[in-house]
Amino acid sequence: MSDQYPEPGHSKTPTTRRIPWGGVSIATAIVLVCLLLTPTLVAQAVDGKTQSLLSLFQFIYLYVQNNYVDPVDPEKLIDGALKGLFESLEDPHSAYLAETDMRSLNDTTAGEFGGVGLYINKQTPPEGSKDTASFVEVVSPIEGTPAYRMGIQSGDLIVKIDGESTEKLSIDEVVKRLRGQPGTTVTVTIRRGPSLQFDVPLTRAVIQVPTVRYGMIPGGIGYIRIIQFTPYTDDKVQEAIESFRASGYKSLVIDLRMNPGGLLTSVIETADLFFDEGVIVSTRSRIPAENAVYEAKPGSLVPADIPIAVLIDGGSASASEIFAGVMKDRKRATLFGTKTYGKGSVQQVRSLGRTGFRLTTARYYTPSGVTIDKVGVSPDREVKEPTLSEKETEVYSKLISSRQIPAFVTQNPNPSEREIQQFVDRLRRDNPDLSDRILKRMIRNEINRHLPNPPVYDLEYDLVLQEAVKFLREGGKGR
Repeated sequence: MSDQYPEPGHSKTPTTRRIPWGGVSIATAIVLVCLLLTPTLVAQAVDGKTQSLLSLFQFIYLYVQNNYVDPVDPEKLIDGALKGLFESLEDPHSAYLAETDMRSLNDTTAGEFGGVGLYINKQTPPEGSKDTASFVEVVSPIEGTPAYRMGIQSGDLIVKIDGESTEKLSIDEVVKRLRGQPGTTVTVTIRRGPSLQFDVPLTRAVIQVPTVRYGMIPGGIGYIRIIQFTPYTDDKVQEAIESFRASGYKSLVIDLRMNPGGLLTSVIETADLFFDEGVIVSTRSRIPAENAVYEAKPGSLVPADIPIAVLIDGGSASASEIFAGVMKDRKRATLFGTKTYGKGSVQQVRSLGRTGFRLTTARYYTPSGVTIDKVGVSPDREVKEPTLSEKETEVYSKLISSRQIPAFVTQNPNPSEREIQQFVDRLRRDNPDLSDRILKRMIRNEINRHLPNPPVYDLEYDLVLQEAVKFLREGGKGR
């Protein structure tokens, strides 16, 4: 199993501080899992207490193996014990990886796999909450995948998979149930908000993870959406900026919404394009020798006088929070949207042949020394999409279940504005509590989900982007 990614370069001069973990991934625990390079293991002497506990384990293991009423598979016993060891850490990002889990991981690192296209995390109920269930939370859907096309959103909870509750399933068990042969179907039960719950049938497909999309917004504003930080992200961002430069760009929007993270090396190389010196991020672990500070190389691709707006939301996690954090800390950009997810830990995956494990070994810190883990990055200017009232939520749920909008788009893949308005008028007769704007955006999103190349941005309905563009057109001054 390879545990290194190809490292893309760019035109900046090399720095003396190299990145020692070539494949470290900081993506949230996800349906698509990244592979990472482990630092050197540090051998430690086993103290008397630990030796006593290991002897106790050996005694119990041998006793069970020799005395259980039926023959016991030794490998199954050890797998179960190791699984329990990692579960005792109460960290959803650390886990023992059995043979099937490692096979799934290897499939993922090959770049394609059969799945539904969701980044997920184990949701923990807030302290004092009456709802003690621990379901699976959607960090973000992957653009262009079955989950994205069916309208699953960041913050949704997956409460059932094919009728089975996810409350007691681990992340890896959920991954196994969601992945499978392309063309097969899995039904997830989604809980959205306090009361909306509905089933979504998903047809598995080969998942290819995109990285960057870009385009020009009228007024000389370059728009870059970073979908995930992969080994090729900084090359694609550089390509976008050079394209904007040829068009005479005056400002930039960098959209990190629903970006679940990716490779540490990738976000460092990408952020490096905007700075010519100084700290980008640091990592700290229990082992002082493994602490690291990552700094920008000399030379910046983007001139310092180009105003930048960065868009974030609750689906921006891990590597995208590093990018948002350095841009905010060093006052290189103004952040718009809502607070990020708050996943600021680094995992390693170590292969043990057919099995392996994933372990949290460090946390990362912004240039000002602030950790993002469980806290997130707050925007400079908070912009929220309108939320639905309780009555609107009820009607919205019924409309989703009716599948009227997908049926309309199937029959009218490229409807005119007049046809859309006529359909909206019909919908409003049965759903008077939903505004034209809500209905039109639902229709527009459904149309875009079926396009091979959907629009890069949406200035008509995207309120966060509208605010950022207004800010940049007014000169991009102030925070």
